[in-house]
Amino acid sequence: MPNKPAPAFDEIRRNVAGIDIAGHADHFVCGPRRDDGGHDIERFGTTTAELHKLLAWLKERGVESVAMESTSVYWIPVADLLEANGIEVVLVDTREVRMVPGRKSDVKDCQWLQKLHSCGLLRGGFRPPEDITAVRTVLRERESMTGMRVQSIQQMQKSLDQMNVRIHHAVSDIDGKTGVAIIEAIVGGQRDPAELAKLRDPRCKKSEAEIAAHLTGTWRDEHLFNLGQAYRTLQFIDDRLAEYDAKAASMLRALAEASGRPQPPGPPAGEERPRKDMRDAEEKSDLQRIMGFDMTRLPGIGYDTAAVVFSEIGSDFSRFPTEKHFASYIGLAPSLGKSAGKNVRQRKRCKNTSRAGRALRMAASTLCRSQTELGAFFRSVARRSDRKTAVKATARRMARLIYRAVRHGAAYADNGAQAYEKRMRERAVRAVHKLIKSHNINELELSTAFATG
Repeated sequence: MPNKPAPAFDEIRRNVAGIDIAGHADHFVCGPRRDDGGHDIERFGTTTAELHKLLAWLKERGVESVAMESTSVYWIPVADLLEANGIEVVLVDTREVRMVPGRKSDVKDCQWLQKLHSCGLLRGGFRPPEDITAVRTVLRERESMTGMRVQSIQQMQKSLDQMNVRIHHAVSDIDGKTGVAIIEAIVGGQRDPAELAKLRDPRCKKSEAEIAAHLTGTWRDEHLFNLGQAYRTLQFIDDRLAEYDAKAASMLRALAEASGRPQPPGPPAGEERPRKDMRDAEEKSDLQRIMGFDMTRLPGIGYDTAAVVFSEIGSDFSRFPTEKHFASYIGLAPSLGKSAGKNVRQRKRCKNTSRAGRALRMAASTLCRSQTELGAFFRSVARRSDRKTAVKATARRMARLIYRAVRHGAAYADNGAQAYEKRMRERAVRAVHKLIKSHNINELELSTAFATG
């Protein structure tokens, strides 16, 4: 049986190129096809001098747009150089391109990218503007530093457990004011449980005697040494985090000034700011000027969460046609597979790793006891399904509220948990009335059913 011919694609853009990005090898570049229909392929190194040669080679051939795969971080120097010199960069998801069969070498990869790009069959990934990308770079590294801080706390916890010093039983959080004061005293040489218990903060629930009962240990030298090293590492990381915060705040302040929006008014007289986020009001106002609304007004969202969402998405949501597209992009769309009109389980091809979606999930997980509309919605979904589903559904609703505020200027107004529960009760009553009417159930039948239980 003869092989079927490969489908032919119409070329709609000629002056485009494809680059196969390599980390330690060479970059292969396929430029616009020659007049005879052949491929124009060149090989360049990864040094800065080689990248400038690549740029000159593309300009010599009149290339207007370049397609490349988002391979780790190796694409960033190439993309920055090309964009700075007026060449459009279409960043393609590696997981989608690698599913296309028949390409077994880097040369064929760049040819395939150039072919698809010239036919308009590649969809570029979303990248915020350069000034917002700079903020994103700083905040992503801050997130990595926060992970290192958690490791230091865990190392301190391990050393204390090995000495049977149960600070985590004496106080709710060893990273709190009392816990840090006790650990600092231990590292400084204090071993008396009664003296350590005197460092108790007045807000602690347990008394000094109850705290002292948990602070008697074996005090082995090797564990004390490890505890001291972990504590000093924690102090170092805290200093670095403060520098990250200051840098991000200065970058956001510059963006706020460039936005041209006026300084937002302060809170009404007598209104207290929520205790969920004690960040300086000036930093919040800078973010509000950039986004056009105060994202921290949404329950569960603090300054850090709002900054992450802004740095990952930016302040221009016009790329997303609807709020459903936005929720899907950050990984908060419902996972529903359809077959013959029914929902079926489906195997995910890849995991959405959006940091904005992860930040909103974290914010949503704090609303389980919140007396707000979002909190009532969380509990309603959790009763019908489970907590994991409730977290994602609440995060999706928060994403939609953010989209409406940024794209359409819709202000958020919280009516409280009681208003939401009242609406749900009214909806349930209407559904019951509709069911009774559809089955022609009379009052006698209803009273008999209630009487029999």
